[in-house]
Amino acid sequence: MPSNDPIVDFANAAAAELGADAITLGDDVLGRYGEHTLPCADVRPGAVAYPDSTAAVQTLVRLANRFRVQLYPISNGQNIGLGTRSPIRPGQVVVDLGRRMNRILEVNEALGYCVLEPGVSFRAMHDELQRRESKLMISPTAGPSQGSILANALDKGGGSGAYADHFGMSCGMEVVLGNGDVIRTGDGSLAGSSHPNWHVSKYSFGPTLDGLFSQSNFGIVTRVGMWLMPRPPHIEPFFFTFPDDEDLGEIVERIRPLKLSNFVPTLIRATNDLYLLSSAATNPEYATTGGKRSLSDEGRAALRRQYDLGSWTVSGAVYGASRAAVQPQIDRIAQHFLASGKGRQIPLEEAEEIGPLHIAINSNTGVPTDSELKMLGWRPGGGAIWLSAGSPVAGDIVNDLQAQARRICQDHGLEYLLSNVCGARFARAIHAIIYNREDADETARADACYRALAKLFADRGIFVGRAPTLYHGFHQAQRMPEFVRACASIKAALDPNGVIAPGKYGIE
Repeated sequence: MPSNDPIVDFANAAAAELGADAITLGDDVLGRYGEHTLPCADVRPGAVAYPDSTAAVQTLVRLANRFRVQLYPISNGQNIGLGTRSPIRPGQVVVDLGRRMNRILEVNEALGYCVLEPGVSFRAMHDELQRRESKLMISPTAGPSQGSILANALDKGGGSGAYADHFGMSCGMEVVLGNGDVIRTGDGSLAGSSHPNWHVSKYSFGPTLDGLFSQSNFGIVTRVGMWLMPRPPHIEPFFFTFPDDEDLGEIVERIRPLKLSNFVPTLIRATNDLYLLSSAATNPEYATTGGKRSLSDEGRAALRRQYDLGSWTVSGAVYGASRAAVQPQIDRIAQHFLASGKGRQIPLEEAEEIGPLHIAINSNTGVPTDSELKMLGWRPGGGAIWLSAGSPVAGDIVNDLQAQARRICQDHGLEYLLSNVCGARFARAIHAIIYNREDADETARADACYRALAKLFADRGIFVGRAPTLYHGFHQAQRMPEFVRACASIKAALDPNGVIAPGKYGIE
């Protein structure tokens, strides 16, 4: 007999079709899935479903349409600082794809790609390649190692190495649309069961639909092809450190020609002192100030002296046949960065002794790491917000933005933690706002700080790249209305009943 609760009816129908272990209404489970690190209350789901196949996902979507229930798909739920695994609105049914859909479906050594389900993590893929003694390598993020490769690519996340553009390295998807249809993108859309070009050819006949499913709620991606890089015989990370905050302009000017010419194949990071050191230390002044003020310049200087780092540290890597073979390249890079006399090279042997630099060493050599997440302990209380903006790789613009953003963080009594991930033309600025979520005043200041930073960038014509779920509607409202209407039209066409995560990325 139907109940008066559509979630209960949906759960009963899902259990009847997919098995009792495919869905839960358990109170403790719902509580855990609602937890996150953002400056608002936890967002409790109505149920949690665990599909084991594309067909099971299709069943859940069909039932959601029948009972008018909203689904919120996640992969491994490791989006720490961006919403973790909580839904965007209370009562949505979290569809945990990662629990049972975690298979590596193919590794093609000759053509350099793999085919993955949503639950395959960076660590699992790395370990599988090691087990196979593969000549291929992944491009990991700086953390978490248990994050989903598929989800990171769909959320336009970045990694390390020459294949750091994770969405750019995806090729061919299987997607369950909100209307219940299952489609394959690219050459996979050809009728039939054999598709040798599905995961090697990005541009097939007709529209390229893959981009519709990056940072959207138009469908649920259940498998993806990802390109893998042949592991070079030797990978040599490099490091340079600069003493002053205003040195960022010069650093970025020196990064640009190295990337435009592809002399350095990896992305190059310019990371500030506290972004690095927060992974190895806690705020030494927090107890004294009660978290009301940001760390003093004297406190920053003491930490830099302790770890022998400057205000900015530059990192990247080069590839070659051997260490001896890449040494001339390293020497040229050093000559380039040290020309002004301000910077200092950190030899690799020295860098290996500096804990915070292990993150760059591991990620640039293809090894997943969780070290960067230690920054969550910089202040007590477990609060973290990630703001990812960016700018052209132009020293004057980047320097002006960092100076203004630094003042905003100080005005809100919070530390300025920034890592610039630089390509040839664009530098993504990853801001980490670490705060005490158990302190109401500090939580309010963290929220206000995020919004002030976002306004700073928007006023300069700069949009965010990734955003926490709490701010999806806020950022969508910053767009031109014509773009918002276009998103709504696509949503109505592919998900007419709005069953897949309405509100996610601001799309209703």
